[in-house]
Amino acid sequence: MTFKIWLDKLLSSLIAVLMALMVINVSWQVFSRYVLEDPSSFTDELSRYMMIWLGMAGTALVSGKNGHLAIDILPEKAQGKQKLLLNLVIHGLVIFFGVVVMMIGGGNLVYITDMLGQKSATLQIPLSWVYVIIPISGALVVFYHTHHLLSVIKNQPLHHGVD
Repeated sequence: MTFKIWLDKLLSSLIAVLMALMVINVSWQVFSRYVLEDPSSFTDELSRYMMIWLGMAGTALVSGKNGHLAIDILPEKAQGKQKLLLNLVIHGLVIFFGVVVMMIGGGNLVYITDMLGQKSATLQIPLSWVYVIIPISGALVVFYHTHHLLSVIKNQPLHHGVD
């Protein structure tokens, strides 16, 4: 089993666990609010943080499956060297975004919230624990798109006969 396949399975499992925990959490909130008439104080905050993790892990997984939202008018019309160049540019831009915005920007967010000692209002957990998924997801997006980029380079020759 390749590292990519193992990583896909790990992310899929994390997402499934997060979804199950969110269902339990929200169900408890509904039960405690309407049946016990004493709403739980932590469930709203917990579901919000789980949703952040779910979204970021999902972003990485979809990126790994090359299933992200895309406008594919140009890739469908491009052929040969143009298609290769377009794929290189697209994957390069996603890698750039993953490094600059998610890894560096997200890493700075984690660092700042940790240095300031910010904690969540109800759960009293460090907010850096919540935000750490952003640079992790960024690193995964960079890994996946580097993998896609290398596949594009391997599967398509740089020079074609006639364009």
